[in-house]
Amino acid sequence: MQGFITYVLFLSFISPCLCTRLNVGTTNDNYNVMQYGAIGDGKSDDTQAFSSAWSNACHAGGMSTFVIPSEKSFLVTKLNFSGPCDAKISIQVEGKIIAPSKDAWEARPYLIEVDSVNGLTIDGNNVGEIDGNGATWWDCSDCKRPGVFHFHKCDNLTVSNLAISNSPKAHVSVNDCNGATFSNISIDSPATSPNTDGFDISDSTNISIQDSIIKAGDDCIAINGGSSFVNAIRVTCGPGHGISVGSLGKNNASDQVSDIYVKNCTFTGSTNGARIKTVMGGSGYAKNITFEQIILENVKNPIIINQDYHDLEETPSSVLVSSVTFRGFNGTFVDKVAIKLDCREESSVICRNAHGTARDTIPLVHCLSE
Repeated sequence: MQGFITYVLFLSFISPCLCTRLNVGTTNDNYNVMQYGAIGDGKSDDTQAFSSAWSNACHAGGMSTFVIPSEKSFLVTKLNFSGPCDAKISIQVEGKIIAPSKDAWEARPYLIEVDSVNGLTIDGNNVGEIDGNGATWWDCSDCKRPGVFHFHKCDNLTVSNLAISNSPKAHVSVNDCNGATFSNISIDSPATSPNTDGFDISDSTNISIQDSIIKAGDDCIAINGGSSFVNAIRVTCGPGHGISVGSLGKNNASDQVSDIYVKNCTFTGSTNGARIKTVMGGSGYAKNITFEQIILENVKNPIIINQDYHDLEETPSSVLVSSVTFRGFNGTFVDKVAIKLDCREESSVICRNAHGTARDTIPLVHCLSE
C-alpha cells in the first residue's frame, strides 16, 4: 500500500617496522605515513607506520598535519590515536584505509579508536575512504563484530568530506564527547548488513550531523542514553532503520536523552523515518525532541514510537517520553500504518487517606475525597 501523508503533530505524554623520520619539526609540520615506512599497496600491514607517525605528530608542539596520501591504499589491523596531545592535529585522509578480513582482525572492538584528543580535525577532502571489509563478518551471527570509527572524550571535534563503507558493525560511534560536527559524510553498507548503524551517539552533547548520506543495515543515526543537544540537518537516510532516539532503558538502565532536533532530512526506502524506542523495565526520560520538514519516499513506518521495543521485560516501561513534535512530514509510505504510537505503560492512580481536588490530569484522579 502506498499513500501520501502530510502531518503536523505535537505530542506531549509521559510513560513510565620501526622507521624514524628525520628532521621532525615542532610547529606546522606534516607527518606523512609514507615517511614512516608505510607501503600503501593495500596488502602490507601499515599499522606500525601509522602509529609512529601519530606518536610524533601528537607530541610535537604547535600545529601538526597527519597525512594519509592520495592514490594509495593502506591495510591496517588496528589504529589507536590517543591523547592528550601537545599539538593541535589535523588528519588529512586523501588515500584509502582498508580493514583486514575477519580472520586477520585483531581482538579489538574498533578498527580506529580516537581517545582524548581535543580540537581534532579530520578531512577526507572528498577523496578519502575507509573500507571496513564487513562482508567477511556479516554472515557470522554469533561473532562480536567490530566497528570502524570510535571517538571517546574528543571535545571540539570536526570530521568532514569522508566516505566510510562496509563496517562489520557500527560505522561511527561517539561516546563522552562535547562538541562534534560531522559534515559531508558518506556511509554505505547494504540493507542486509546486520547492526551496521551509521552513527551511534551516547553520553555526548552538542553533536551535529549534517549534509550527509547514510545507507546502512540498521539505524542511520541512533541517539542513545546520556545524549543531549544533538542535531541532524539535511541528512539522507536509506536504506536503513531511520533516525532513532534509543533504544533506551536496556538491561533496566536509567537513560536520559533531551533536546534532539532533526530537520530537512530525507528518508528513502527506509524501514522507519522518525523513531523513538524504549525497552520495558528501563527508566529515565526522552524529552524535547523535534522532527520537522521531513521528506519520505516509500518508507514503511514514517512515524513510530515503540515503548516495548524487543519486549525484553515483563514490567512496564517507566521511561518518560514527553514534549515530542513531528511537523511537516510529506511523502509516501508503503505499509498500512503511517503513524504508530505504541505507549505501553498504563497510567494509574492510588489514593490512601488522601484528601484534595485534582483537575485536568492524565490519568484522571477519581479517588481523592474532599
